[in-house]
Amino acid sequence: MHSISYDLHIHTCLSPCGDNDNTPANIIGMAALKGLDVIAITDHNSSRNCAPAIELGKEYGVIVVPGMELTTMEEIHVLCLFPELDAALDFDRYVYERLQKIDNDPKVFGHQYGVDTEEKILFEEPYLLINATDIPFDGVEAPVKERGGVMIPAHLDKSTTSLLSSLGYVPPESTFTIFELKNMGRLHELREAHPYLQKCNVITDSDAHYLEHINEPVNFINVDEKSVNGVIKALSRPFDG
Repeated sequence: MHSISYDLHIHTCLSPCGDNDNTPANIIGMAALKGLDVIAITDHNSSRNCAPAIELGKEYGVIVVPGMELTTMEEIHVLCLFPELDAALDFDRYVYERLQKIDNDPKVFGHQYGVDTEEKILFEEPYLLINATDIPFDGVEAPVKERGGVMIPAHLDKSTTSLLSSLGYVPPESTFTIFELKNMGRLHELREAHPYLQKCNVITDSDAHYLEHINEPVNFINVDEKSVNGVIKALSRPFDG
């Protein structure tokens, strides 16, 4: 068993609210500088900047988990993380077909750049990626699991775009086994208010949209092996108390 430091919620310049300096190259450089073992690239409704991050991660010794931050039809944000790039990109295509196709206004929301390892702009996504999809919250887990991934309701303590802020409760039919908090100081409070969370594991991440917001190596998970598969397996474990 290995204890590794993580930050599993990081946006690149493909996210409209992400800084243009948040290229995969800069993110990997910052993660390596800080000494993080593993990060995840989780742009809004897209996985198309994961490939250069994974390639650079191998060069700098940073494990990169491909993923996205999905927006459901209820405006709930869900981290969807995958063991392989192909699985993430297949899910990307699945989500893109279900994204509301509203043109992005870069002057309002910022640009949405897909780049390569050398920060060359390969494309600019024309549709606003922070829009909701037509995927309901209870319809997320099946397509994620089909691709070997894990779904993690994002920033449950946030006052907007979280499961609790959108619905006000945890649906009784929920089957997720892990969730994310921004402020771990609220863990006891939320578990008391929502007993379902008492049988779930929890992680905390930066939700970084700027390089300086990427976490220091202060949060750790235990993995059987130091690899993307090892991370996905650890995140998928049932709660053990």
